[in-house]
Amino acid sequence: MSNQDPVMRRSTLRAAALRVADDVLFPAAAEVDRTGVVPPSHWRALADAGLYGIAAPVEAGGPGLEFGEVTEILEVLVSGCLSTAFTWLQHHGVVISLSRTANPSLRDELLEPTVSGRLRAGVAYAGVVPTPPRMTATRTDDGWIFSGHAPFVSGWGVVDLLQISARDTATDDVIAAILPTADLSTDVRASPVELTAAAATATVSLQVGGLAVPDARVVSRVTLDEFFANQNVGVRLNGTLPFGLVRRCTALLDVAGQAPAARRLRERADEARVTLDSAMNDAAALLAARADAARLALDAVAALVAARGGEALRRSNDAERLFREASFILVAASRPELKDLLVRRFADAPDPR
Repeated sequence: MSNQDPVMRRSTLRAAALRVADDVLFPAAAEVDRTGVVPPSHWRALADAGLYGIAAPVEAGGPGLEFGEVTEILEVLVSGCLSTAFTWLQHHGVVISLSRTANPSLRDELLEPTVSGRLRAGVAYAGVVPTPPRMTATRTDDGWIFSGHAPFVSGWGVVDLLQISARDTATDDVIAAILPTADLSTDVRASPVELTAAAATATVSLQVGGLAVPDARVVSRVTLDEFFANQNVGVRLNGTLPFGLVRRCTALLDVAGQAPAARRLRERADEARVTLDSAMNDAAALLAARADAARLALDAVAALVAARGGEALRRSNDAERLFREASFILVAASRPELKDLLVRRFADAPDPR
C-alpha cells in the first residue's frame, strides 16, 4: 500500500475504515456491549484492511499517512465500536515507539508484525505520570527490575505485546520496554476492572513485582521532561474518542429525523477539531481543547437520548449504550488537569488561575 499514490492511499484506507466501522463493528456493538467480549473476527477485519499500521512511516513499512489522516481513521473506527477501537488504539503507540527506537534488534523483531497486525500490542504508561510514580525501574547489571502498579491496562488476554513504562529510581528517566504478554505471568498479577461501559476492552489492573526486563527489550529511555513533551501526541490520539461518538450520534439523529441538530453538532465538532489540532504544541491549550471535545460528545449523546425518548432507557438501545460510553470518554486516558477542567466546565466555575 505504501507504493500507492498518496491520494489513492488515503482514499483506500479511509474507505476501508468506513466499511469496517459501519458494516462490521457498529452492527455488532450492542452484542459486544452485552457480552463484554470483542469477537476475534473484529481484529481480523482490522488487520485485513491494513489498519494496524496506519501510524507507521513509509520507511517502517507503513502507509506514511499525515497525522490528520490517522486521527480521521481513528474517529471513524471509534464510531463503530468503542471497545474494539479503544483497545486497537493503544496498538499505535507501540508502532510509533518501534519505528523510532534506537534498539535495532527490537525493531527488526517486532515492527513488521505489529504494522501488519500479526502481533497486537497494548500499553501501560500511566504508572509514570504521577509523582511519586506508581511504576519504578531499578538498574541491574544487564537490564532493569520493574515494580509497581498500572491501574488501567486494556486488551489483557487480547494483546500479544505490552509496552510498560517505569521511572528510573536513580535518575527519574522514563524507561519503556516491550514484552510478550506470555512472559508476564510469573511477576505480574492482573485483576479485572469491572467497567460500566466499554467492558469488552478487557481492562485490568496490573500489580508488577520484581519483573526482570533485559536491555534487549527496552524500546526507549527519555528524561521525564521529554516524556511529558511527547504526551501531546497521545492526548491528541485519545482526543479522537469524543469525535467518534459525535459521528455515531449524528448519524442516528439523522435517522431519527433530527437533521438540523445533527448538522449543528457536526459543525461544532469541526470547530473543536480545528482547535485541538492547533494546540498540539501547547500542552495546556491541548488539554483545554480535549475537555471541550469531551463535553461536546456528552451534548451529542444527550441530544440523541432526548430524540429517542423512552426507548433510550432500554438496555438494548444504541442511545443508552452511547450515553454510558460518553462517561467512559470523559475519564478514559485522562489526567488530573483534564479532570479539573471538566469539573469547572460542568459547574460553570471560573478558572482559579
